[in-house]
This record gives sequence, C-alpha cells and structure tokens, in this order.
Amino acid sequence: MEKIEKIETEPGPKIGIIYNAKKGIKTDLIDNEAEFDSINTVYAIAAALEKYGFQTALIEADKNIFKKLEETKIDLAFNIAEGIGGRGREAIVPSILEMYGIPYSGSDATTLSIALDKALTKKLLSSYGIVVAKSVTTKNGELPQKIYLQYPVIVKPNAEGSSKGIVDKCVVENEIELRELCTNLYNAYHIEFLAEEFIRGREFTIGIFKNGKEAKVLEPMEIAFKNVENDGYNVYNFKVKQNCFEYLDYICPAKINNKIRTILKKNAQKIYDVLDCKDFARVDFILSDDEICYFLEVNPLPGLTPDYSDLVMIAKACGIEYDELIFEIANSALKRHNISGGIN
Repeated sequence: MEKIEKIETEPGPKIGIIYNAKKGIKTDLIDNEAEFDSINTVYAIAAALEKYGFQTALIEADKNIFKKLEETKIDLAFNIAEGIGGRGREAIVPSILEMYGIPYSGSDATTLSIALDKALTKKLLSSYGIVVAKSVTTKNGELPQKIYLQYPVIVKPNAEGSSKGIVDKCVVENEIELRELCTNLYNAYHIEFLAEEFIRGREFTIGIFKNGKEAKVLEPMEIAFKNVENDGYNVYNFKVKQNCFEYLDYICPAKINNKIRTILKKNAQKIYDVLDCKDFARVDFILSDDEICYFLEVNPLPGLTPDYSDLVMIAKACGIEYDELIFEIANSALKRHNISGGIN
C-alpha cells in the first residue's frame, strides 16, 4: 500500500474505529473468521483518517467494549465491526453505541439486522418491485415438506457474508441432493441456510456512498470468472474469494449497454433508500441470460480492505483513491450527525 502523506490541518474530531479482528484461531471450519478484518485494514483506515487531520483510537469490539467506550472519549465511531454470533450480530455494536449516545458511521442497527437476513431482505424488496429468485429457508437444517423450486438450486447461509458457508459443492440438481446438503451444512455450521433457484448469468456489484441528494452511485463492476468452475456453476464461494485474482476478473466500469447500466444503478439506489442505508453500502445483482436483473444481496457494512475489497476496487476504478473513500464515509457521517469538523 502506498504511503499516505498527511494533510496539514487543525486537529479534527476524534474518531474511534470499532472493529472485530481475525485472531488466526483454528477450527474445523476454514471460514470461521471470514467476516472479520485483518488488523492491517484497521491500521489503513486509521492512516487515511489521520491524513485528513482526524484523531483516531482503535477499539476492538470484544466483551470489554463497554469499558473501552467509557474510558475512550470519541466524537464519532467509524464502525466496521461484524459482531460475534447470531442473526443480528451486525446490530450489536450500533445498539451499544446508541445506548451510550455515541454517533457512528454507517447504517443503524435495524438496517443492518434486516440486510444480514437474506430471506427477510428479499421479501421486503420484492414488495417494492425488485426482482428476486425464488427461495426457501431451512429450520434446524430441515426444509419444508413441499419445495416449489426449479433446479438447479444454490444453498448458502441466510445470515452470513464474505462467502462464509458457501462450500465448493453448493449447487444441487434434485431434491435428494438438496436435503442432504442442507442437513450436512447445518451439522457443520448450526445456522439457517437459504435454498434458492440458481440464476445463470453475469454478476455485478455496485457501490454507493453519502446520503440523500448527495448519494453517489458508482459504476457497476462485473465479477467475471476466467474459466468455468464448480461443475459448470460459477459461484463466488469462499475458495474463490480467497484466491480471487486467480479465478476472477474485476471489470469496472462493466462492459454493458446503457439500458442495463441504468437499470442496475437505479435498482441499487432504490434498495439503498428502501433499507435506509447510511454513508456507504454495496449491492449485488445477477443479470440473467435473458437480461433480467435479479437482486442477490445488499451489504451495508462492506469490507474496506485496501486493494482487495469490492467497494475499494470500484471506487478506485471511478477515480476515488482509498484514503479519499475512507474520508468521504467519515465525513458523510459527521455531516449527518451535525458534528463540527466535517468538510462540506
């Protein structure tokens, strides 16, 4: 990563970066810490904020977070914490911050809880005219007795991100395979899974930042496989994500016609607004072979790893360098909370 030169300004507000860091703990699940950030990402965010004159403090969101927040005075929390355990885990830190009256960046606890639950999000957005694939969810590893899905079907966690729980063999072609896979996945992860009709097509992701009339929808980025993978089913699973530049090409701006570009960007903005996302988010779509735009998922807490995370790559392709992106997110939150020190 390039060295960030500090911009000479008066000391700005103190921003606490709230995070969950990878510990390198070994378990039976190779993706156990997939959602957590490398401490180097935390340092990169701090360096970017300090470049613009902000003071920073690093606050890990572990069981001592209450004590840390009481001992460390901050004007704003820059929240990237994923939370530990449970369907509503991403809402834990925002809820704590609200209890302490500490303003923070990003979406609130309600938006984060809804967005993490893929099935719930799709039910909500479909009522606003957003096209989604048909799906059912498991309960304790069991599917409904009657399943009205067309095969092939993809199986993925209902409330996880970073491709956690999306295994190499995650697409099935009949009900016997589907029920067996759901049972095996539940025994391994003990979480709810989503079984969804597999849509063949091109995958796109779109970044958005800022709020209201200032909200900026960035250009769509296509995530394109270099070769056919996974028995003919290209899936952005954990293995692929861990070796992304080996398996994938990231094309931004995507090579699509203006009609499709407009549909993708309008849908992304609509989803951002319907879910009341704040400051930044990323929205994923599949464009089917017959050019229907299917919503995949929305991430109102997207990764911010330099040179690696999708939102970072999209921003860079659109002329926004890493430190500027971090500043814009923080500044958007400062303005939204009416905290002096933000730049208009």
